Amino acid sequence: MSAFRLKSVISLSSLCLEIFCYGLLAACKDRGDELHLAVATDGAAGAVAGQDKTLAERRAAETKLALSLLAAPVLLGLPDGVLSGTAGGRQVVYDHITNVAPDLILTHAPEDYHTDHRALSSWVTELAGFNCPVLYADTLMGVGFVPDYYVDITNWQAEKRAAILAHTSQMPERFADGAALLNRFRAAQCNAPEGHYAEAYRSAARFPFSDIRAMIPPPPPYRPYYVSGAEGFL
Repeated sequence: MSAFRLKSVISLSSLCLEIFCYGLLAACKDRGDELHLAVATDGAAGAVAGQDKTLAERRAAETKLALSLLAAPVLLGLPDGVLSGTAGGRQVVYDHITNVAPDLILTHAPEDYHTDHRALSSWVTELAGFNCPVLYADTLMGVGFVPDYYVDITNWQAEKRAAILAHTSQMPERFADGAALLNRFRAAQCNAPEGHYAEAYRSAARFPFSDIRAMIPPPPPYRPYYVSGAEGFL
């Protein structure tokens, strides 16, 4: 059992949690942390207008299956694609954070590509206030994201891929392949041995500073780095 409990994750729409932070969550689950998973939007905007009335229901079922090895997710059911303008949406997110009283919140990065993701990131960062630290997950393919932390997810890479592939309504192979490529790059970025995978994160800048290093699972092992002509390893 870890010295703390990771109690809340706020994510966006179906599939996002699995792409951006499944490995960290699986590592936390295995060490005994208490996970509370939330999916903010219903995923219904992924269909051509009016052509699939059951999409939200299908994506809810896919999400529950994909996350079944971690915890049963709370589906907040907010409208997909228009989160920033959804009346009462901010209050729904606030109520969830308040009810869970988390030790740490994971959410999207402020520079994420998706407007819903950026809206949720802003709300979560604001609503968390000084009550708990906020950790931003990597962006899709790492665009514009500079990490503070790397988490070794090698032992859970296959499980993460299977979770992404559970979202059969979203052509998930492209997301599974992209996530694996990004996670391999993040491992190489911190000089991990071949065959390792890592997820990248950044803490929300705030004062007073919160030291969350003990809360985050460890990074990949580092290879010694040798420069020809130097006296030893760097």
